[in-house]
Amino acid sequence: MKFLWHRQLFFRPYLQRFAWLLAAAWLGSVGTAQAQSFCASDGQSRPAQLIERFINANCDSCWKDPATAKAGAGELAIDWVMPGSQGDDAPLSAVATRDALLRLDSIKQAAPAASSVVRQAVRGIKGASLRVAHGLPLADYLGTSIELKPLPAAVRGQSWTAWLALVETLPAGTEGSPVARNLVRNLLQTNWNVRKQLSKEDQLRFFDQRSMSIAQGVDASRLRVIGWVENEKGRVVAAAESRCAPEKP
Repeated sequence: MKFLWHRQLFFRPYLQRFAWLLAAAWLGSVGTAQAQSFCASDGQSRPAQLIERFINANCDSCWKDPATAKAGAGELAIDWVMPGSQGDDAPLSAVATRDALLRLDSIKQAAPAASSVVRQAVRGIKGASLRVAHGLPLADYLGTSIELKPLPAAVRGQSWTAWLALVETLPAGTEGSPVARNLVRNLLQTNWNVRKQLSKEDQLRFFDQRSMSIAQGVDASRLRVIGWVENEKGRVVAAAESRCAPEKP
């Protein structure tokens, strides 16, 4: 099977700068923006478990495998396709990303020859909440943000890692998949370091905003963001996913 989606466009600096300015303007005004102008995790239940499904781009049948792990109640699934040894000739090369290898290295997992599943409990942070959001696509870029507030006492003297994945949410049946998938299309990884002296504002929250590029061939209407935060031991302490409010008739 060869995926029908096109491969990602090359990086275009002038578009990124333009989109970044738009993202900054949008993220600075989301409090007064209309509901349809951005999507956020507001009002969504917090997942109790994070499921990460990894597929090697060489594996023709893995995407269609009927035994694929399904996300149940309280579970949030993310799908990663990593580059295979066949390069561009791999059946799933069109949707492969090296971000999958970065993620595997971070959680100390070997790249599978076919597929693998990693499950982690989301421990939760008493008194704090994680919020993720994104705006509307423009010039192949999407303004995104991730925020944890208020800062709990548990972060003092530690360095935490925040992940924000731009995913394309695909319904079951897409290219023969037996399950709905949140296919990672871009990734932000950032460190929130509380060992250094923080400004008065930073003492109240962790916050990051970025403009993320959209791969060619992606259905922008299916894009959203999934974020999670890990402590120094690599344990997931918070997770959230954006949802867009249904359009009014």
